[in-house]
Amino acid sequence: MKFAVIGGTGRIGSKVVETLTAAGHKAVPHARSTGVDLLTGEGLAPALAGVDAVIDATQSPTAADASADFFRAATGNLLTAAKEADVRHAVLLSIVGVDRVPDLGYYRAKVLQEELFRTGPVPYSIVRATQFFEYIEEIMSWTTEGDTVRLPTTLLQPIAAADAARAVADIAVGAPLHGVCDVAGPDVLPLDELGRITLAARGDGRTVITDDTAGPFAAASGNALTATDGSHIAPTRYHGWLAG
Repeated sequence: MKFAVIGGTGRIGSKVVETLTAAGHKAVPHARSTGVDLLTGEGLAPALAGVDAVIDATQSPTAADASADFFRAATGNLLTAAKEADVRHAVLLSIVGVDRVPDLGYYRAKVLQEELFRTGPVPYSIVRATQFFEYIEEIMSWTTEGDTVRLPTTLLQPIAAADAARAVADIAVGAPLHGVCDVAGPDVLPLDELGRITLAARGDGRTVITDDTAGPFAAASGNALTATDGSHIAPTRYHGWLAG
């Protein structure tokens, strides 16, 4: 099969390309750096020519409050071009709990993007993944001041990017779901504890202070960002990933 991976040069998209290629498929990464611009539509027609499925692994390059405008324009252009190219399957990478944290502007924008896929002209699948292991240190950087990191007790169920990429690839080679598949890692941990585990594994001398008002994830309560019943649970554990 032939796949176009939009956002295919990024951290997750590149792993989707690698996974599909290793399975014997032709997966081509596309991004602005390769001449494909979702906002203008430039390069989309040749990128989607002869493609069986298109995978959207893009992130908004704009601030949270403006991300809805980006997704509205970019997704509209992508799905219109996919319809014109007779692409049979459009796969979107989204976020677990995206519809359960309305106070986060970026999550509201992703909900809009999902709705555009649902109501669009191409048969679709939405793969929602939890937070990636690879982003935990970045999340910590948002609330670091000197030698302290303030983190809330928000529950996360993080997943290795490679595991998420395999889930996206598996969905992409199959028939459209016309629905959502959630994927998550095997362990549920409070974000402040994830911070302490990470600092210990890295030999980082910073101290985590529990603060349930710190950072954007403080807006999520309860199990909003964890997997629901029926989700696909990936095998890689955070402790093992850190050790590796």
